[in-house]
Formats: sequence, C-alpha cells, structure tokens
Amino acid sequence: MFVIPAPDPIAFSVFNFPIYWYGITMAFAILVAMLAGNKLYNLTNPSFHQDVIIEYAPVLIIAGIIGARLYFCLLNSSYYFANPLQILDIRQGGLSIHGAIIGGVLAMIWTAKRIKIPIMSIMDSMSCGMLLGQVVGRWGNYFNSEAYGLPVSGQHWGLFIPEARRVAEYANYSLFHPTFLYESILNLIGFGLLCYLVLNFGKKYRGIPFFAYLCVYSLIRFFVEQIRVDSALNIAGNVPIAVLISVILLVIGVIGIVCTILQNLRKSN
Repeated sequence: MFVIPAPDPIAFSVFNFPIYWYGITMAFAILVAMLAGNKLYNLTNPSFHQDVIIEYAPVLIIAGIIGARLYFCLLNSSYYFANPLQILDIRQGGLSIHGAIIGGVLAMIWTAKRIKIPIMSIMDSMSCGMLLGQVVGRWGNYFNSEAYGLPVSGQHWGLFIPEARRVAEYANYSLFHPTFLYESILNLIGFGLLCYLVLNFGKKYRGIPFFAYLCVYSLIRFFVEQIRVDSALNIAGNVPIAVLISVILLVIGVIGIVCTILQNLRKSN
C-alpha cells in the first residue's frame, strides 16, 4: 500500500505567528525561477545587458505575484468581494499560474523596453525558468492539500486528503490522484525540452522558446485538469476555466511559433 500522507501546512511559528509551508515553497520556487532564467539569459545573450533578470527580479516577482493573486480572486469573486481584506492574505494559498504568466509577461515587456533589449530575449529565458519554478511551486499545493484529482480506484494507493479539504461531492473518499505531482513531473520534462530550445535555437529564433512554453504548459494543464476536482471556477457547465485559458494560450503559442519561423525564413531569403 502506497499512500502519500497529508502534511501539516504550518512549518513553524514565530511569536505565535504561523509560517506556512506553502509560502516557503513558493518563495523557493520564485528563487529557482529567477536563478535559472538569469543563467539561461546570460548564456544566450552575451552581448546584451547581463544579469538583467536578477537586477529586475523585484519588478518581475511583484508583477507575477499581483497577477497571480488578482486572477485567483477574480475567479472566486463572490468570496473576495464579501471579504476584501482576505485578498491580502496569501499565506494559505490562492495564487494562479495563469495570472502569474500575465503579470510576468507585462513586467518583462516593461523591463525590455526600459533597458532597450529585445523583448523576446528576456521572455525566452524566463519562460524556461518559470517552468522550473512551477516544478517546485506545485509542491505548495501538496502542503495545502489542494490541486488534487479524482478518487483513485481502490484504496491501496493515492494522496490522502483530510476531510476538511475534500470537495463535497467526494467527501466519503480519502485517497485521490496526486495531480500536483503529475503536473510537477510533466513540468520537469517540459523544462528539459525548453532548455534544449533556448540553448540551441534561442539566438537564431527568438520567441520560439517562449511560445513553446505556452504550448507545453497549456497541454500539460489541459490534460491534468481532466482529472482534477477542485478547479477554481467552472464555466459552460463543467468546463474549468483553466482548460479554456489553456486552449487560448495553446493557440497563441502555435501561431507565435509559426509566425516566428516564417519571419526568420523571410529574413534569410
């Protein structure tokens, strides 16, 4: 029997103020994303502003967090409109990666324009770093007993979810698919693919790694959402909004890749 136990969400307390594993995990995920993105940027852009990602990390981090939080709050607007002060409380979760992507992209565009470097030079590298950060960040969902999937068949393996954290429809079940783990592993594979693209095509085909990130993560999220039961918001019946956004980002990614390739072919002719 292989059961992933439910952890204590509180790591420790400082003067009776609880410090949550979720916050620690997210901080580490952000650090990993910034360091990886900066390293790849320096390798692929030796003639541009070096260490730009580390230099502008506060801007990128703040924009990403604000985007992630506001997006999540909009998906749960009825609760946060009634409890607006809770918008500021992110210690126990409530960050959306799609919102982080939007906030991060806007911050990267601003940064590139400010220091006059090609926009895609920073977005290519950071998209790779972001996916590695997501590998780590999904473990924050584990510590919060969230982002889990359907009940497993049988009771011999799975992720144990405390009763208080189960969705009402599956309150009588205890073991669920660890979708946070599935996504973390798939993100790690995707990170390897993006590293290959950045290091081998990042200089000649700027934009390919970023648009590939949109495609890779959208496909991962699309399939994981098929078995996830605690999505933030469902639309058009039982379709999670994460699925709709993933499809939109996938289309943008495919169009971006095709346009980038065609643009480079025209330049070479």
